[in-house]
Amino acid sequence: MATWSNINLQNSASPLMEQIIFFHDHTLIILIMITILIGYLMINLFLNNYINRFLLENQMIELIWTIIPAITLIFIALPSLRLLYLLDELNNPLITLKSIGHQWYWSYEYSDFKNIEFDSYMIQYSKSTPNNFRLLDVDNRIILPMNNQIRIMVTATDVIHSWTMPSLGVKIDANPGRLNQTNLFINRPGMFFGQCSEICGANHSFMPILIESISIKNFISWINNFS
Repeated sequence: MATWSNINLQNSASPLMEQIIFFHDHTLIILIMITILIGYLMINLFLNNYINRFLLENQMIELIWTIIPAITLIFIALPSLRLLYLLDELNNPLITLKSIGHQWYWSYEYSDFKNIEFDSYMIQYSKSTPNNFRLLDVDNRIILPMNNQIRIMVTATDVIHSWTMPSLGVKIDANPGRLNQTNLFINRPGMFFGQCSEICGANHSFMPILIESISIKNFISWINNFS
């Protein structure tokens, strides 16, 4: 989860989020190189006294400053396209989780199992429950097994919501009348926090998402004990 004074991306908990972080760092390095080069050229331009009254055109320099940005864009576009296709890749999911957005809570259905569905509301923080995470904890958590491919199907009943889980690299819109699909692969146990990231009304800030990642053995026990 995000903490105070953390300006970086959250720690990755899935292979897709690792790839997103690598792409972010790759693009940032290119932007820093461009910024340094342009800054150096502009400072040089302001500080030197060179002048050429007869310089009207120079086709070679125009060719260079057209080709170099094009090559730079290729270095950004190719990894971006690769990542875009990786994010859409879905290979033999173990289970399917259906997430339905409401004003202002989420409801979930484990469609591979009979009658496993529940609503998830934010827990009100108080001094009597200091162990709850303020504005992030819910009464019914999503329980998912780690190290398994999971399909997430997202829709909404009223307005547009957005099911977002930063540490897992997932952000998918929940549109009324439309079923969107994405995938998860959680590579470590723990609790992962997310929120609706589409402004959906007065209580938009108060419909958090909480995933608890556990081993497959404990997940099967949870399924058997669910009532």
